[in-house]
Amino acid sequence: MGTTQVSKSAADYAEAIYAGVLGKIIGVYLGRPVEGWPYEDIQTRFGELSYYINSALGLPLIVADDDISGTFAFFRAVADNGPDPEPTAEQIGDTWLNYVIEDKTILWWGGLGRSTEHTAFLRLRAGVTAPASGSAEMNGHTLSEQVGSQIFSDAFSMMHPGDPERAAALVRRAASVSHDGIAVEAAAFLGALRALAFDVTDLHRLIEQCRGYVTSPLLQRVIDDVVDLCAKEDDWRAVRDRIDRRHGYRHYPGPCHVVPNHAMTLAALLLGGDDFQRSVMIASSAGFDTDSNAGCVGSLNGVRLGLDALTAQVDLRAAVADRLLVVTADGGACVSDAVREADQIVRAAARARGESLGEDLGDDAGPRFGFRYRGSVQGFQSCPYAGAAHPAVEVEGTSGAGLLLRCRGLGPGLTAAASTPVFLDPADRMTNFSTVASPSLYPGQVVTARIRADRSPAPSARLYVLHHRGGEIRRSVSEPFVLGQEPVTLRWQVPDVGADLLFRFGIELDSAERFDGTVTVEEVDWRGAPTRFTQSGVLLSSIWDTHPVPLDAWVASARNFEADFGYSYSVSHPGELGVVTIGSRDWDDYSAGSTLMFSLHDSGGLVVRSAGHRRFYAAVFSGGSRVSLVKQRDRHRQVLAACDWPYEQDRGYDVRLSCTGSEIELLVDGERVLHATDTTMPYRHGGAGFLIERGTMLADGIAIAATRPERRPA
Repeated sequence: MGTTQVSKSAADYAEAIYAGVLGKIIGVYLGRPVEGWPYEDIQTRFGELSYYINSALGLPLIVADDDISGTFAFFRAVADNGPDPEPTAEQIGDTWLNYVIEDKTILWWGGLGRSTEHTAFLRLRAGVTAPASGSAEMNGHTLSEQVGSQIFSDAFSMMHPGDPERAAALVRRAASVSHDGIAVEAAAFLGALRALAFDVTDLHRLIEQCRGYVTSPLLQRVIDDVVDLCAKEDDWRAVRDRIDRRHGYRHYPGPCHVVPNHAMTLAALLLGGDDFQRSVMIASSAGFDTDSNAGCVGSLNGVRLGLDALTAQVDLRAAVADRLLVVTADGGACVSDAVREADQIVRAAARARGESLGEDLGDDAGPRFGFRYRGSVQGFQSCPYAGAAHPAVEVEGTSGAGLLLRCRGLGPGLTAAASTPVFLDPADRMTNFSTVASPSLYPGQVVTARIRADRSPAPSARLYVLHHRGGEIRRSVSEPFVLGQEPVTLRWQVPDVGADLLFRFGIELDSAERFDGTVTVEEVDWRGAPTRFTQSGVLLSSIWDTHPVPLDAWVASARNFEADFGYSYSVSHPGELGVVTIGSRDWDDYSAGSTLMFSLHDSGGLVVRSAGHRRFYAAVFSGGSRVSLVKQRDRHRQVLAACDWPYEQDRGYDVRLSCTGSEIELLVDGERVLHATDTTMPYRHGGAGFLIERGTMLADGIAIAATRPERRPA
């Protein structure tokens, strides 16, 4: 069942990480539509889930899911905590608080004592640090031994390719934020398997070599039992029934115990063998926690078997097109893809090995869409909004040379288009695991694209964005660019679209004569803050709808964020850290301005460079008499500058907060009030918005303007 692999290069490990990320999301998308279904109902309705069945249930394929969001959001603890690549459990717990929005994102919000992760979150928020936040001593054995520990561990283990000891240790720290006991043991075992799978493909060797990372006698017995069952029986349903009889939910307390799911995950791996499709099919079809188990199986087998295994039977990659959602308080990072998430892990792996990141792995290097992994398309597909008049255009990835647009019958009056999401598609909205996000592209930002054709005469290309305000979908398009067989760099500033929300970016091709050929998109990129982006005026169209569509671009941890009757926004929160943001980590040097009017409140003001809702700079007005420039970092607030500054309630103040390099400046009604320089681990990027604590603040509009000339290669 496979052979040992040796002498892999850094590029080999990087591709295996990408395959692991793809395997994770493929498994989740297979199992998600039947999550929570009784096993018998899955068997009756679908038999075996060998391919995606979402359309049969009227569901979108790409949805928000805790298994995906938790995996990649919690992993940000590695990059967010400085040069040390090994975050502590406490730092990972702080990462939870920074990115999780209470009662909205990532977790099952089942209540204190009911949901393991919700309980751990409440402990963290109350000031209990990890690992105490997830301990059995504090939360009891039932809660601490549920399944969530192993479903969020993939990225942490993939950052240690070939090093199961370090992988298991890091996974233990991450799992201990919310779990304890056998749940942490199960996560560490899977983490060790996944790390060793970069170098060893034989499943039995993997299991034997990783047993040493399991100290729980119960988990050892479960592993022995599953290995023995799968050695004697190759009928997966028979094995599944025996696992249910011996280790099913009825034997363990709580809603979703780790043991039944760990046993089924291991069985799916063993019975699937070197057939990726069969392994995720078994995990998705067997009941229990279908999407979690299939995701764990998919990520391990993606690493172990490689990219080609994902298409060896049927093509499980094409429909997914690398797309995924990471739903957190960092809204601009929600609409993501497997390349972007894999690159985060590759960077962390390089740091963990003490290697120089190099130009391809640096935090600010490389284009947004560089298609660097074999077959990657980063969400680009034949545009679903192009209309029936468009001819067939096949979108294909290459071996790192770009994106191929294969055109047939392109000619006068007949165009071809490919596009990728930059925000939530209005056709794909779901309410599960509340999907909050901000666009990753804004009016006023400059898009560049390097494109070439394979023959002459070549077609011309236009860049475009699709946008909407809840009704008609509109398109804004660039002037045509003439292509050639040598790469041409296209450059376009996205125009103002009013209160519409951008949700797709695309490339349209047309030709004065018939063109049957290939256009290669080598890269697409945008960086920096918008030259100017505004949202202004009274957004309310009806007193019965206080959340009009333009507010969908905002991510709020404030309890109440609504359109106001006379101002653009009303921001209200009963406690600390009521934060509302828009924008993305592309925003670096910019100013954010708004007219603020304070009602009953302790403090409030403007936020800039927010990467999550507990890491940001802010101009804070407090007590009617003081204003401060502060740096919020997790549980700590540092005052960078402050002065006495009396202000009145129910009066509008024109407030502008700017950040340029390490300099931060506050202007009120056109006068400079405060200035500060942050030289200790300054924040460099992030979105903008509002902060309110114990009260309400009204805000009239938001205006973002870059404070430095655009810094982009020609």
